[in-house]
Amino acid sequence: MELKQKSIKFLFLVFAFIFVVIYFSLAQFSQAKSYNFLYKLTLKNKIPSSDVVLIAIDDKSLHEIGRWPWKREYYLEIFDYLQTYTKAKVMGYDGLIMAPDLEYPLSDKKFFSSIDKFKNLTTGVAFSYDDFENNIDKNNYDKLLKEKSDVVIIDKRTKNKVKSDFKSFTALQNEYFKNVNSIGFVNVPTDSDGYIRQIAQLIDYKGTIYPSMSFLMYSKYTGIKEFILSDNYIFGFSDKYTLKIPVENKKGMTLNYICYYDLEDINYSHKKYSAFDVINSYRAIKQGKKPILDPSVFDNKFVFIGANANAQALNDIARTPTSETFSGLDIQATNFDNLLSNRFFRMSSPLYNFIICLFVFILVFVLINTMPIIGALLSCTTIMLLYMFFAIFMYYNRIAISVILPLVFVVVSIACAYSYRYLMEDNKKLKIQKVMGKYLSYDVMQNVVKNIDNISLGGKRADITVLFADIRNFTSISESMDADSVSVILNEYFSALVPIIEEYNGVLNKFMGDAVLAIFGEPKKSDNHALDAVRCADKMLRKVKYLQEKWLEEGKPRIEIGIGISSGEAFIGNIGSQERLEYTVIGDTVNTASRIENYNKVYRTNFLISESTYEKVKDYVDVIIIKNVVIRGKANKINLYEVIRLIY
Repeated sequence: MELKQKSIKFLFLVFAFIFVVIYFSLAQFSQAKSYNFLYKLTLKNKIPSSDVVLIAIDDKSLHEIGRWPWKREYYLEIFDYLQTYTKAKVMGYDGLIMAPDLEYPLSDKKFFSSIDKFKNLTTGVAFSYDDFENNIDKNNYDKLLKEKSDVVIIDKRTKNKVKSDFKSFTALQNEYFKNVNSIGFVNVPTDSDGYIRQIAQLIDYKGTIYPSMSFLMYSKYTGIKEFILSDNYIFGFSDKYTLKIPVENKKGMTLNYICYYDLEDINYSHKKYSAFDVINSYRAIKQGKKPILDPSVFDNKFVFIGANANAQALNDIARTPTSETFSGLDIQATNFDNLLSNRFFRMSSPLYNFIICLFVFILVFVLINTMPIIGALLSCTTIMLLYMFFAIFMYYNRIAISVILPLVFVVVSIACAYSYRYLMEDNKKLKIQKVMGKYLSYDVMQNVVKNIDNISLGGKRADITVLFADIRNFTSISESMDADSVSVILNEYFSALVPIIEEYNGVLNKFMGDAVLAIFGEPKKSDNHALDAVRCADKMLRKVKYLQEKWLEEGKPRIEIGIGISSGEAFIGNIGSQERLEYTVIGDTVNTASRIENYNKVYRTNFLISESTYEKVKDYVDVIIIKNVVIRGKANKINLYEVIRLIY
């Protein structure tokens, strides 16, 4: 059966379905995995700002001070050290102070009353999807938060990309909340696989847009207070600074992670100092002694303070593309570093990923179906290698494109293309067989295909029945008609007879002008090929009667046919040369059938069979015997039999 147009359309629908299922099943997963791999591969190209440093409450700090929670006045010592003895530009405290220190209330009081003097300090708050507790003055908290988050959006050209469902934020200690100068959120979204790849700069809370801690620190340092928010960017301008942050989705900006020292232990990407060393240095300076840390190391630095220790549940780590144990404090510092350098990492859009996958799928499909196999596979391999180099180049230039999925679709497209190619080539073979079947018997064609590797000159002797059918006086008829009219009659005549031959297990061997030679018994096997031939002849004669009536109405000439049938042994197979073969039948049985057919003219009959055929079908026919007929080429006379009717 040929592969029809509807079948081809269905096949392409199947390919489209496969593409869509694979794309949407693997898009997010493959993007994440390829992102992690290529990010690490290109990490050495990403150098952090030496102006961004960390002060961490680490294992050393806990071991030396020996208590957690700390007395909060220890934080004052760190803040005062930075503000009084260094030229640090801004400070960020990545911590949430929610519960009072019941053991050291005086330390809390000192901390809360002194926190307002650190004008360049920004602290953190976390938004929540849960409501405030009943004992919280919601309106007052919301009012305080607005006062502490001094960023103005002067132009909002966006479709609410920053809109969120947050209902509350961290219930900070009242005195601390009132006295701290600026507060930014420290929420960091996590991807479905547990990795942190993006961070929001702005969050919509109850219709007001609030900045992240790093964003607010950047605003304070640069003096940019007013920003423009569009669908794709956050813009900020001042006399010295220009900010253009790409906003890719609700999560915000893709973090451009950077490294500092050892890639094998990348818990920190910025220079880190122990909080204990800072406190010790502060106390030494107060006592007139030489500090462990010279204050100048923090001059002109942007300092982030927070906890990250293995003990006392202070292990603030996160999974990132660069490390499985990346410091949460350093994520805030990395965000600020990105803002400071104005060098951001970009994720390719879902539309780009879809288009590139579709393009690769179609390109490979076309290559496979238009090129030789080796050339197509080499081309596909080249495409995969070139795309990998292109992806690495893009990552070096801070653009994350989909990597794994296009390569997956190269393989998927190869599979689909070869499936299609196989079906089309199979369909082409069927078409060739069908066309060749118009020149050869379809059964002969099938036999050739079946033994395609063993086709040669020669054949075999077999017991068969041969049928000859010839139009009477066709030469006279054709002389009275033009060639086109003759061809029309012959085409209709042959078109009527050939299906009958096939119906009775016969094989059309050849057309000889207006004559037909058919074989029964080979190559299509039959239990009683002689009876098949006789029944075929009977139906052919009845078909000719129908054509006589039809052509009479159409004004066409009346034709009569004669049929001769003989059974016996004959050679059947390939004759000719090595360059040109013909599958045919030769032998005395064939000659006898041809000459018997000619005797129809002598005895004015239409249907004669030989004695050998009669012996095989005598129980199925009524005949008139014609005795002692001389057949040219035979030494002895034979009997012929005119078939009057069949007994079914």
